[in-house]
Amino acid sequence: MIITSYSFLQSNVKKIDDVDTVKMMTFLGYFLLITVLLYMGTRPISFVFGDMINYADGFQKLQLSPNVEIGKDYIFWYFTKLCAQIIDAREYFFLIAVIYILPNYFFVKKYFNEYWYIPLLMIFGSFSFWTYGTNGLRNGMATSVFIGALCLYDRNKWLMYGLMALSYGIHNSLMIPIGAFIVSGLYKNPKIYLYIWLAAIPLSIVGGSAWENFFGSLGIGDERVNNYMTGSVDAGTTFSSTGFRWDFVVYSGFAVFAGYYYIIKRGFQDKFYTHLWGTYMIANAFWILVIRANFSNRFAYLSWFLMAVVIAYPIFKVKFWDEHYKMVGRIFFAYYLFTYIMFLRS
Repeated sequence: MIITSYSFLQSNVKKIDDVDTVKMMTFLGYFLLITVLLYMGTRPISFVFGDMINYADGFQKLQLSPNVEIGKDYIFWYFTKLCAQIIDAREYFFLIAVIYILPNYFFVKKYFNEYWYIPLLMIFGSFSFWTYGTNGLRNGMATSVFIGALCLYDRNKWLMYGLMALSYGIHNSLMIPIGAFIVSGLYKNPKIYLYIWLAAIPLSIVGGSAWENFFGSLGIGDERVNNYMTGSVDAGTTFSSTGFRWDFVVYSGFAVFAGYYYIIKRGFQDKFYTHLWGTYMIANAFWILVIRANFSNRFAYLSWFLMAVVIAYPIFKVKFWDEHYKMVGRIFFAYYLFTYIMFLRS
């Protein structure tokens, strides 16, 4: 909160492209990166962090019995099996935090150049960022590897898709953003993405739980993923209430409106951004359809992990307003404030 408030105040008194401002942002960026990495990576192994204690138990079992059969999310568990033979549990969780955090840093450094600090702060301040770095570790690692893959978008498509396949091997729910990425690459009309997202809302309202049962019957993931949709697992790490969550739809709508405003309203043309927004829109529309599912937060995060960069990317490429950098500060602060309110409500 302190760093966020300071950054917001700075945006109202200084230009973001001033040399001194850039130097200060660089310092704050590295301070933030190291602080979050150490804070998240050295947390105690405790039930306070939800599934962390279960991962610790799995790590210990692989230490004692390396030949335990691995039946799902092979990349993650073979990674855990390797770690169990060479490092202890605390080092294991620190390494997971490194894999979770650093791809976001590489992404903002590549696409935002010297202004990388603010989008990184937005990512770290995003709803569920902390949760998927301390509780839903496989989901968090997988989405970060996906983010890392996007760094290769204009360099090496084969390696990019290879990393996306790796993210699927870490947690097979990544088939949703990967599928959305492929579809949005084939159909490049951004208005189509908007229509898909808007249509998902009434379809979800009318269809109710039928959508969860439908997708669950398709077998799009392993048994646990399908059970998340059909509600046949005990509640434990869900939102505080289920049903059609208008507040979360409104939250998702920030990135929807951002893409609409930048691309359709203001004519921002950027191949990568259009592809990124399409990925977000399709993945988020899927979540809206299954919004009533027990654990629907796990499906929501499959689009939400892209939200900060969807909102931030164009405003660091084009000056849309007369007092552009003041507006950037306001957007950044509003995003963080709304995220904080959502955290209190969840």
